Amino acid sequence: MAINDPVGDMLTRIRNAQMRGQSKVGTPASKLRKCVLDVLVGEGYIRGYTEVTLAQSKPEFEIELKYFDGKPVIREIRRVSTPGRRVYSSIKDLKPVRNGLGISILSTPKGVMSDAVAREQNVGGEILCHVF
Repeated sequence: MAINDPVGDMLTRIRNAQMRGQSKVGTPASKLRKCVLDVLVGEGYIRGYTEVTLAQSKPEFEIELKYFDGKPVIREIRRVSTPGRRVYSSIKDLKPVRNGLGISILSTPKGVMSDAVAREQNVGGEILCHVF
């Protein structure tokens, strides 16, 4: 089955696994997904991830979800830019998520990064998702 929006698919898998209270979730591996997961690990929203290759299959990422007092650390994770509607923002037009309590993940010419890092490097780009 072809996936038209791989990042949106990964975010939905994370959201669904957290609603079920699962500790791990799998998703097919790709470079863009790896970069988004690196940002989520760096910001402390997930415990980590590992690349797993089963016998004669494509590589997958096994994502370890993070919980605090029995509730997921990620309260909401929402895709902003979709394949049908790309959303770009300069750094001066980028608004904080939940008054600074959340993050935006951006795809910039300097790589995939959180909005705080993008502000430090003074670079804008495509807003992939909001996490809080």
